[in-house]
Amino acid sequence: MRAVVYKGPKDVAVEEVDDPKIENPRDAIIKLTSTAICGSDLHMYDGRTVAEPGTVLGHEPLGVVEEVGDAVTSFKKGDRVVVTFNIACGHCFNCVRGFTSACLTVNPEIAGGAFGYAKMGPYRGAQAEMLRVPFADLNCTKLPGTAGDKWEDDFVLLADIFPTGYYATKLAMLQPGASVAVFGAGPVGLLTAYSALLQGAAQVFVVDYIPERLDLVKDIGAIPIDFTKSDPVAQIKAILSEKEGTSEPMPPEEQKMATVLGSMDPSGNDPVTEIEIMRAGNPAIIGSWLPGEEKMKGVMCGIDAVGYQARDRNDPSKEKPTQVLDDLIRLINPTGHLGVIGVFMSNDPGASDEHAKKGEYMLPFGQLWEKGMSVGTGQTPVKAIQEMLRDMIIGGQAKPSFIVSHRISFDEVPEAYREFDQRANGYTKVIIKPQK
Repeated sequence: MRAVVYKGPKDVAVEEVDDPKIENPRDAIIKLTSTAICGSDLHMYDGRTVAEPGTVLGHEPLGVVEEVGDAVTSFKKGDRVVVTFNIACGHCFNCVRGFTSACLTVNPEIAGGAFGYAKMGPYRGAQAEMLRVPFADLNCTKLPGTAGDKWEDDFVLLADIFPTGYYATKLAMLQPGASVAVFGAGPVGLLTAYSALLQGAAQVFVVDYIPERLDLVKDIGAIPIDFTKSDPVAQIKAILSEKEGTSEPMPPEEQKMATVLGSMDPSGNDPVTEIEIMRAGNPAIIGSWLPGEEKMKGVMCGIDAVGYQARDRNDPSKEKPTQVLDDLIRLINPTGHLGVIGVFMSNDPGASDEHAKKGEYMLPFGQLWEKGMSVGTGQTPVKAIQEMLRDMIIGGQAKPSFIVSHRISFDEVPEAYREFDQRANGYTKVIIKPQK
């Protein structure tokens, strides 16, 4: 069969590899009708993981069951299924508690396994024509319809990024009516914002710098923030202030703005401080506060959907791994919640210093602690969310495929990796059609 093979940094190729075979009675073989290139695949493509050359990439499988092992009871040849990117046994200490993303039996190296990913076990990836699925009764989810129908592009997103976006809101402990800031408008960031809106978030801000992605943010009803224009924390606080009343003209006798601003240190140019002063001088805001409420000027939920290859907002051509975390810790209110769904690796050969190569970073932990913020991290336990989101798609309540920008054949994969890695030409989400 044909498959996408990692050859080394910035180099993938479509090659002939051996067909998969049933290796365990609990296996199934899937003929793939759609698979995808994920933003996390780019970490390997960039040489920023310990992935070995020869790895078959991909972890977002949708297809039809071709063969099942003797112990598989839930599926048969011809069933349409989506497969979780996590590989899990279903019976270990973590799996029985719902943490299928941290299965203890499928990977000898660490807790958790996945298709075609560095350190996640000896499993071939899903950017291929066929795929062996271990523990198929658990790791497959049955779907209605037929290959290529109106749900095809929606269903393939159930393998990873739609559940991952939804899970990000859970890491950030989202409640209806909350204010949310998502940093990163890639596929996961967009579906995180979308999931927050589906759950009744009052305001959803999404921070990025790529125009096509910010346009999608606006299309779904979220508020786009371009971090190249100014400090995104200040921008979000300004918008929150305006919605609370700063756009209303103040009576002249109460207008203390010039006096307060004039007392600022002339060498200072911190837009966050300026926004805070503007709020403090506005009686329309002051009149709505309960005692002490002036300390709650940010958002209650913040989500890092970027990870360790975050851009330095002062120079987007450079990386600053902690940029998003630094900004979110400033932005999130006391007692708020930080969800980190963007990938952070403990081994990063391409990092700029020895600490970052080991996944070690300097963070403003004192400020995080003083605010009493909760922090949630880690991979998504897809199985716990997948069926609910499937039913929302079937019922017409969710249409995550709005993020799909390209549908390609295998022949176009190397170019698509290059373009997606550069965030070029409107590349947002690339779906591969293996049978095309």
